[in-house]
Amino acid sequence: MLHETGIRESLLLVVAIFALWVSGNPTLGQAGTAVPKLNYEAVPNFFQLAAGENFVEPCGVAVNSKGHIYVFHRGRHPLMEFDSSGKFVRSLADDLFVTAHSLRVDSEDNLWTTDVGEHVVLKLSPEGRVLLSLGRMRMPGDDVLHFNQPTDVALDRDGNIYVTDGEGNSRVLKFDKYGNLLLGWGMKGSGPGQFDIPHSIAVDGDVVYVGDRENGRIQFFDLSGRFLREWKLGHPPSASSSPAIISSTCAMQSRAAF
Repeated sequence: MLHETGIRESLLLVVAIFALWVSGNPTLGQAGTAVPKLNYEAVPNFFQLAAGENFVEPCGVAVNSKGHIYVFHRGRHPLMEFDSSGKFVRSLADDLFVTAHSLRVDSEDNLWTTDVGEHVVLKLSPEGRVLLSLGRMRMPGDDVLHFNQPTDVALDRDGNIYVTDGEGNSRVLKFDKYGNLLLGWGMKGSGPGQFDIPHSIAVDGDVVYVGDRENGRIQFFDLSGRFLREWKLGHPPSASSSPAIISSTCAMQSRAAF
């Protein structure tokens, strides 16, 4: 189950970063607009990688109950574990991944990964053993047995699993804790309950939050997929001029913990 504090902090961070961008953009906000202070400080060179090792397009980061940090990226060893001081511990399941996309750690320290190259969502033990697989390995599709580039995964208090099947399909699928399909919702579009690349997902109590990337919004649903409301965030004029907004999407994805 998602920790409520983590979800609320993540959403506040998204809004605060967006406000920062707006306040610095004369076409969208007035000069001097107060921006909430972000209580974060960058720590340079925190991760102690072996000689010759590098992160390649890091896509997910999560922390377990022991304070160990997992980084999911697109390099030679896609899933890396570090202790709380940043010291490298090990890599896990090197041969399982093609194109990393998101990473979660649940309340039992199991790891959940989405892979847009494999078209699967995996539940791994802390040792890297596959406990559950959703989708069909390297077989994209749009029926209930297949994903087409799934982007993120979240759990509710009962252990039900929510997947944003987002890059190729514009939908959310909900499974029980054993991997049996319960329901799904969404289609390509910009209306309420429609998506244009649902890119991140989180569950807080009875509310499901979906980051609807190309529509520039976060949509709110109940646990049955009923649309509740949305936060419109808009789009920056270009990626290069507004990196803060791109970071806000990653903030929702990385800061939310099971």
